[in-house]
Amino acid sequence: MRRFLVLLLVLVTAVMVLTVVNLLIGTVSIPVSEVCSILVGRGSRSEIWSNIILSSRLPQVLTAIVAGAGLAVSGLQMQTVFRNPLAGPSVLGISNGSALGVAFVVLLSGQLGGVALSRLGYLGDVAISVAAIVGAMAVLLLIIWVSHRVRGNVTLLIIGVMIGYLATAIIGVLKFLSPEEDVKAFVVWGLGSFSRVSGDQMVLFVVLMSVLLPLSMLLVKPMNMLLLGDRYAANLGLPVQRARMLIIVCSGVLVAIVTAYCGPIMFIGLAVPHLARAVCRSSDHRQLMPATALCGALLALVCNFIARMPGFEGVLPVNSVTALVGAPVIASVLFRRRQSEAE
Repeated sequence: MRRFLVLLLVLVTAVMVLTVVNLLIGTVSIPVSEVCSILVGRGSRSEIWSNIILSSRLPQVLTAIVAGAGLAVSGLQMQTVFRNPLAGPSVLGISNGSALGVAFVVLLSGQLGGVALSRLGYLGDVAISVAAIVGAMAVLLLIIWVSHRVRGNVTLLIIGVMIGYLATAIIGVLKFLSPEEDVKAFVVWGLGSFSRVSGDQMVLFVVLMSVLLPLSMLLVKPMNMLLLGDRYAANLGLPVQRARMLIIVCSGVLVAIVTAYCGPIMFIGLAVPHLARAVCRSSDHRQLMPATALCGALLALVCNFIARMPGFEGVLPVNSVTALVGAPVIASVLFRRRQSEAE
């Protein structure tokens, strides 16, 4: 227990350090004293510096922290439910459902109404967020309906993958029928970004995730019991089907909200749970859950820093950075499994 507390302290410290680094370093160099003065509300000698910190860097940092934590926890839940180390937040097609909802707003609305909703400024941003949540929730409800009619995690997993392929196929048709400008807007959304959330949207996003993440911690006990196997968990008094559904719904809601505000962020939910297991050296979710959330926030801050490092014009797509960081982790998992099977 003492080792775990030390680990948590190290992770919290690392998150705080990276938060400061993300606030200090960027295309425009701002002194530490000025950043501190702006954050405590004393203002700054330069109005430009204040706008950069309060309107750009601080919203990006807060968004990255809660989005990374949410995706990581969601990935841990999916890997536990399906007992598959390569299961991630998008495994049931929930991210594809969000993308399909956004595709209807960005691509189809222009065909039907003459003007795509995505071009309507703030109203368009709200429409995209709502469409992403509606699309994800529709897929989640479909998964819940299917789960009551099929038995076995593998069957449910395959059906989720097929739903994802179906959504991708519909998006492909919409792309083909849409003008180039709308397709470009959809592709940019699909690259993912922590910088598109600001103002009241950022506050609402952080509040929602701050409520959902602690609630997800309430599922720690059933997740630990599911590790023992369905039959053993049922003998211990756990309603297995109900517990599985609660975990899937929690994971789906986390993914839906993050995707709605940040776009589809890949690899964090897939890679971070493995990093958390490696540093915790435990399968107890009482330790894994908080460690995974902190590791997710840490990795998201690293990716956000790399995406907006000095020397780059603009901001790199977050998915490009997360793939560079997450892909080696997934590859190492595959190699370790192969080695263990060979032994």
